[in-house]
Amino acid sequence: MIEFTTGVVFLLSSMYGSGAATAVAIASTQSGTDTAPNITFMKVILQDRKAVEEYLREQYSDTPILVEIARCESTFSQFDKNGKALRGKVDNDDIGVMQINTRYHGKTAEKLGFDIHTIEGNVSYAKHLYEKQGSKPWNASAKCWSKAV
Repeated sequence: MIEFTTGVVFLLSSMYGSGAATAVAIASTQSGTDTAPNITFMKVILQDRKAVEEYLREQYSDTPILVEIARCESTFSQFDKNGKALRGKVDNDDIGVMQINTRYHGKTAEKLGFDIHTIEGNVSYAKHLYEKQGSKPWNASAKCWSKAV
């Protein structure tokens, strides 16, 4: 398990730079046996906001407004300090780097195959949402991001 975790950290560090990624693994043993631990949960947390910003700039190269929206909505954070998907301060139903509201978009995102609790799913669903509705879903933060557009 240590080798696997170290390998993941090394891989992400090489992709995003030294110290940009932290891997968190929680291991458990199979119930009722004394076998070696199995990884039951693995989450990669991009803690370096610069790395997240670079990722967003790559994903949104054709829609840079979404990068500015992410800056205003989450300051480029997908996860909180405990490794859970970031929740909104004003509305707890807002989640992740793009602050997708689960009350309005959770079921649709799930139906379309997007896991908005992951950075990939959050970013991809936001792109889908933008293509359907433009910047309207993020109008509450428009005073912040509209200056940069």
